[in-house]
Amino acid sequence: MFTGLIEEVGAVARRSGAEIEILADFVLEGLVLGDSVAIDGACMTVAALKPKSFVVQVSPESFEKTTLGRLQPGHAVNLERAMMAGGRFGGHFVQGHVDGVGKIEGRTDQGDFAMFHFRAPDAVAKYLVPKGSVTIDGISLTVVNPEKDRFSVAVIPATLAKTTLSTKGAGEPVNMEADMIGKHLYHYINRGASTGVTLDLLTKHGYA
Repeated sequence: MFTGLIEEVGAVARRSGAEIEILADFVLEGLVLGDSVAIDGACMTVAALKPKSFVVQVSPESFEKTTLGRLQPGHAVNLERAMMAGGRFGGHFVQGHVDGVGKIEGRTDQGDFAMFHFRAPDAVAKYLVPKGSVTIDGISLTVVNPEKDRFSVAVIPATLAKTTLSTKGAGEPVNMEADMIGKHLYHYINRGASTGVTLDLLTKHGYA
């Protein structure tokens, strides 16, 4: 489980078959074999550790469903270690299970701030709600003006400075993960006939 608060921007050092080696600094602290690390929002398992890097092994499924297959040596990536129980929790609940690859449709700079406009795949778009949460390349962001498969997010200077969004523009692909709570509610409501959980029931008990 992650929070969507990026700890460090790392870089791809090497890619060989299923293996990707990531140069890092801060996230290496306390990291051990088998730990989970989100790379651009995709949860990966540490398969090897080196003094200044770590290695992950990417499955064919992950290559197909994320932007990891596009990574080449030198590419910058957002990194976050799995959250610790009992720690301060910001952002939102992020599983690191990418729902689909979306696209940046545009960027509007507003002084030091930026408004990014995205197009989302259906696997993400149907869960978007105003002021809800969405994860873009592992970054916890707030949804603005969702309309069908399009939405925007407002990005503060601190986030631009500490993530790869600062270097991205129109046409670039990004990993997207919809809000976990929204996904569960959506599926429970749409399976209401068999589960007994309906929108009326949730409203009655103050959950909708």
